[in-house]
Amino acid sequence: MEMRQDHVIRLLEALASPVRLDIYRLLVEHEPDGLVAGDIAVRLDIPGNSISFHLKTLQYAGLVNGHREGRYQRYRACLMAAEGLIAYLTDNCCGHRPELCAPCVTTDVKPSLSCAASRT
Repeated sequence: MEMRQDHVIRLLEALASPVRLDIYRLLVEHEPDGLVAGDIAVRLDIPGNSISFHLKTLQYAGLVNGHREGRYQRYRACLMAAEGLIAYLTDNCCGHRPELCAPCVTTDVKPSLSCAASRT
């Protein structure tokens, strides 16, 4: 299923906050079990009164799913949303000529796919 531009913008807006980006990355790290909101707040030193705001924003964007466990809400990263975002951003790489794409290694980021032309 192809992602719509308005959904991509919602994902990017949600991840544009340093706190929400940290939350998402922490939840990815704790897949498949996820974490309860209180554990997220403690691990990232986020005030308890603001954690629910950030989690709701991530849920609205479709980056996080929550489900009730007794008194607690357990959150998990929706990895398909991130994969869809990456696919959307790289869909037209190298003018639809994937044979031109090659791994690119830089000193400050992990290796990733990028256009061969960008290495010149």
